[in-house]
Formats: sequence, C-alpha cells, structure tokens
Amino acid sequence: MVRFIRIALIVAAVGAALYVQGWRPVIGATPTLPDPKVDESPATAKGTETVVFAGGCFWGIQSVFEHVKGVKKATAGYSGGHVKNPEYEEVSSGNTGHAESVQVVYDPSKITFGQLLKVFFSVAHDPTELNRQGPDTGTQYRSAIFFETPEQERIAKAYVEQLTDAKTFSSPIVTQIVAYQAFYRAEDYHQDYAVNHPDNPYILINDAPKVSNLKKQFPDLYVKY
Repeated sequence: MVRFIRIALIVAAVGAALYVQGWRPVIGATPTLPDPKVDESPATAKGTETVVFAGGCFWGIQSVFEHVKGVKKATAGYSGGHVKNPEYEEVSSGNTGHAESVQVVYDPSKITFGQLLKVFFSVAHDPTELNRQGPDTGTQYRSAIFFETPEQERIAKAYVEQLTDAKTFSSPIVTQIVAYQAFYRAEDYHQDYAVNHPDNPYILINDAPKVSNLKKQFPDLYVKY
C-alpha cells in the first residue's frame, strides 16, 4: 500500500504541475478496426459468459468495459500467474507472473465476443506494446486474453490474424491468447477507481480518453455507468 500511495502522489504531483502550466490531455485518435469476420451469432436468450482481458493498468480497462452495452460486470484483478491470492504490491513487483486484468461478465444476447474484442483492440489499449502500456512497464502490464471456451479462443485467434493480414497496426500485435486458469479480485480500493477518482491526473491523462473514444467510435455500444 505504501508503494502504491507513493506512486499515486508522484503521478498527482506531476499531473498537477502540468495542469498549472496549462497542459490538458489530448484525446488521440485510435484505429478504426473492421468487424471480426469470425464471430458468434447473438444468443437467442439472455445468458452469461465470462472472459478476462489484460491490457495495462486495470483501472482503464475496467472503466471502458463498464460502459459497454451487454456487460453485466467488470471486475479489476489479477490473472495469468502462479501465485494464489496475490496482493497488489506482489503483482507490481513483476514476480508473480500475473497481469493486471479485468474479468468481464457479459450477456451474449446483447453483445458478441467479437464485438468485445473490437473494443479491446481499439479503444481499451494498444495491443502492439510489449510488456507495457503507456507509462506503465513490466510483464504485469502485458496484453492478454484469457479465454474460457474453445469458441472464444477460435474467435480471438481469427481476429488477430485478420488484423495482422490487414496490417491494421504499424507494429505486430503482441497480445497473448491463453486459457483461463484463475482470476483473483483486486483490493477494494482498485475497484471502480476511475469512477471514484475522475480528477486523478493519471485517470485524466490515460483512462478518461479511452472512455471518450469508446463513446465516439461505438455510440451504439456505449452506455452510461
């Protein structure tokens, strides 16, 4: 917790200084991606499916998916490592193998897995950054999809191949597509962090633009949270 507080204070101080100088975060353009050629058909009845996404700090990933139609719940946590019930400080050391992740529970009758992937690869994070995302570096910030079903694996791999063939990104996609093993919920103070701390400089600089881009690029999928 002490390490987290120190980092937060440093980020806040730097951000505050920039604001005093008149700097404001710029909402940069994100790539316009094609719809997945391989996807599941919308379910005919309401239901629940789950997938875990990792793509940098979980504050931003959670804030994006909380605004996506059909997502019932988005929970910040840790996945992909070998340590049971890890704590934030352990994961931040990079020694647990875990990535900061978000467990997304969604209704397949309202949104398909392919649509979730399109959001993930476009506005939620940059899938070409290896073991980092923006200002955060380390394997705990890697890009990954922890699939729970063979169908999710098939759709995810097909979409990465489609984007690669189309040369959508100027650099190779480095997203890992691996089977889900376990998900450990993060500490309470990490849950809904962007919602509870909208004026935090880190959120303003790194995460608020993601939600703004979601609203711009996916108006039919965007919902208020």
